[in-house]
Amino acid sequence: MSASEPIQQDADPRGTWEDVRELPPSAKLVAKVLEYNDTMTQQQIAEETLLPSRTVRYALNRLDEENVIDSRFSFSDARKRLYSLDIDA
Repeated sequence: MSASEPIQQDADPRGTWEDVRELPPSAKLVAKVLEYNDTMTQQQIAEETLLPSRTVRYALNRLDEENVIDSRFSFSDARKRLYSLDIDA
């Protein structure tokens, strides 16, 4: 690497709706539900979308791979994670 080459940052960039376009329908549905709700647990997403928990988990993993969701631990119940949409408009 020469001194004139720019250094690339490994910061996770925010995803876009273009990143969601090629994902499975379940991931698109979860993204849309998260768009209209600030933060939700996996169980809440499953109840809202009527998808099985396993499908919701798969969709969340796919969305996470595309950097379009943010997840953090719940303060009220540390066993649960809260998910929110993290997309540049």
